[in-house]
Amino acid sequence: MSTRTEIARTAPAPSALDSPAARVFIALTRIALGFVYLWAFVDKLFGLGVATPPEGSVLAGQSPSAGYLSHTDGALSGMFQALAGNPVVDVLFMLGLGAVGAAFIAGVGLRLAALGGTFVMGGIYLSMLPLSNNPIVDEHLVYILIGWMLAAVGAGSALGLGAWWQSLPWVRGHRWLS
Repeated sequence: MSTRTEIARTAPAPSALDSPAARVFIALTRIALGFVYLWAFVDKLFGLGVATPPEGSVLAGQSPSAGYLSHTDGALSGMFQALAGNPVVDVLFMLGLGAVGAAFIAGVGLRLAALGGTFVMGGIYLSMLPLSNNPIVDEHLVYILIGWMLAAVGAGSALGLGAWWQSLPWVRGHRWLS
């Protein structure tokens, strides 16, 4: 016969991620991270004058990668300078920024968003090595880690479209899409 103590020991403990406050903070973190990517996409596309002047925008015919990559001076600068202005790199960079940002904000495809974010932010991180303020960690690495953490905890269902997304038959059959 089971005692109350034995039942309590075998029952799973409630997760802190299940609390309403945690779900709100997870959702806000997911949306904020998505906005980091989406803002960079919009600013580079339209040249809103924040980081990209209007004459430097994609719509003005400029490369979104040339300005940054052609001026890198880190250990891998030669490799990154060779990629500057490459049309394939430009398309992948803009697609990555826009799709990753939209996915995180909506809460769908977070594993793919984390992977895409790893390529975008990982490339920027590598282009800066060695780092000037900290020998290992900067905000680009933190963005990567937060993206994977959000994907791992299923953050899309917290104030997002993740639950609906995961209910789609073609997503249910392919966990990497969730």
